[in-house]
Amino acid sequence: MVKLHPGPFVVAVAGAAVFAAGTVLSTVVLGRITDDVVLPTFETGEVPDGALRGGVLAIVAVTVLRVVGVVCRRFFAGMTSERVQMTLRHRLSDQYLALPLAWHQRVPAGQLLAHADNDAEVAVDVLHPLPFSLGVGFLAVFAAISIVAVDPLLASIAFLIFPALTALNRVYSSRIEKPAAEVQEGVGIVSSIAHESFDGALVVKTLGRSEHESRRFGAAVRELQANRVRVGFLRAAFESVMDVLPNLGIIVVLVIGIYRVDAGAVGPGDLVQVTALFTVLAFPMRVMGFFLESVPPSVVAHGRLEAVFDEPLPEPPPTYRRLPAGPLSLSASGVSFHYPGGPPVLDDVNLEVRPGEVVALVGSTGAGKSTLCNVLCGLLPLRSGVVRLGGVDIDDVDPIERTDNVALVFQESFLFADTLHANIDLTGRATPSEIHRVAEIARISQFVDGLPQRFDTVVGERGITLSGGQRQRVALARALIQSPRLLMLDDATSAVDARVEQQILARLRAELDTTTVIVAQRVSTIQLADRVLYMRDGTISASGTHAELLGHPGYAALVRAYEEAAR
Repeated sequence: MVKLHPGPFVVAVAGAAVFAAGTVLSTVVLGRITDDVVLPTFETGEVPDGALRGGVLAIVAVTVLRVVGVVCRRFFAGMTSERVQMTLRHRLSDQYLALPLAWHQRVPAGQLLAHADNDAEVAVDVLHPLPFSLGVGFLAVFAAISIVAVDPLLASIAFLIFPALTALNRVYSSRIEKPAAEVQEGVGIVSSIAHESFDGALVVKTLGRSEHESRRFGAAVRELQANRVRVGFLRAAFESVMDVLPNLGIIVVLVIGIYRVDAGAVGPGDLVQVTALFTVLAFPMRVMGFFLESVPPSVVAHGRLEAVFDEPLPEPPPTYRRLPAGPLSLSASGVSFHYPGGPPVLDDVNLEVRPGEVVALVGSTGAGKSTLCNVLCGLLPLRSGVVRLGGVDIDDVDPIERTDNVALVFQESFLFADTLHANIDLTGRATPSEIHRVAEIARISQFVDGLPQRFDTVVGERGITLSGGQRQRVALARALIQSPRLLMLDDATSAVDARVEQQILARLRAELDTTTVIVAQRVSTIQLADRVLYMRDGTISASGTHAELLGHPGYAALVRAYEEAAR
């Protein structure tokens, strides 16, 4: 992760190295002051002025050096972690947008939120103490040189601490890796359940499932709590041992150092220097411990992010082909599709829609109409066969050009918690006259005039303040604002009054120069089409005008069912 922003990280490590050098120098200064100022004062009763001034200046210089090191380390370490987190979230959002619809259909929305929020944050937690932890390495080298120069025997005590820390970290990492992974997974599960409950609040309320959802959420939260408590116990034990080790070293150094001073092997100032060094090592060791305990959760979180980044993206062709001008033709040849692990949904679909033609796609529930619309628009990958837009293989069309020229309106209309104007004009580039034009075609003006702020009215999350038919008309206007050359309506007017639907379809035919495919369940809508495609069991069973297809037994039975349902 450091490779994403190496500049500030290098400065942070340099600051840590300066701080380490200043820390070791401060203990050397204390030792010299003990020998040159403190002891002579006790022995003679007079303070040596020259040594005192030199000691004060040395303390000030070392303090300034340490302050510079601390400021550089903290500021640039924070900059590194924040920039890396920003980059990870940008990469994650770009990957979410680039991944195909099939991937989003199998991954819960709560897990996507957990990746973008918790995983991205935990993954970079290890970067906060990393420069200081690397500085501990510099501190160890400088301290080793300083202690060896004083007394090799006392140095051996210091050398025992670092192997002990390494062994402790190996034990800690092996113990915490599994519960840390379970915690990260649990966060995703809790987020998924919460997202489903909030998203389906209407269903939960109307069916009286509040208690059931509370129990389901509570069970997931309790499991997450248990795993976090396990991680907490492990961290508490690890941190306690990390705090004890340097203090034990100080005690051992004092005991052995006293005997070494009595033996004349070292001086009092040397013992003060070594003891002070162990004292100042206590906090860096704690930071080192924080770094070591942050590594396993960060590794787990980074692994979860990498799993998203490693998801294969559709391979683009060597060069994209441009779509022809005017309304687009649409054709499918031998198209088949099935969802992962499921039975075939589309089986050898063949169809041809001419430029400017209005075609109705009809079939019973489960025939594969919506899946076919998604495949024809390029939202779902082909398992076999070829789809062509304007005679160009859909895989050879630039995705941006495809979405600019092909519009698919779903039966379930999604609106953002924003104004009507913002929901219609997602790009913010449409003129007021263009907004008014598509609003007239989609028959939005009928209810917009009654809203308190007309097009500036906020519709609430998912357009909850509007009726189902109103939401469908807003979604249709949003599709029309981009002037599509192929318009696909997947039962997109099913909640609209039949009379209003007829007005909308008539305006579409009269005012738009586009090819239109309509998934319809009303006979009056079907009759407006130039041609009808009858779909059955995942394939196109018949094609022709409405009058011609009435001779087909399956189509005739379906029409009778539509007529009875409309009565």
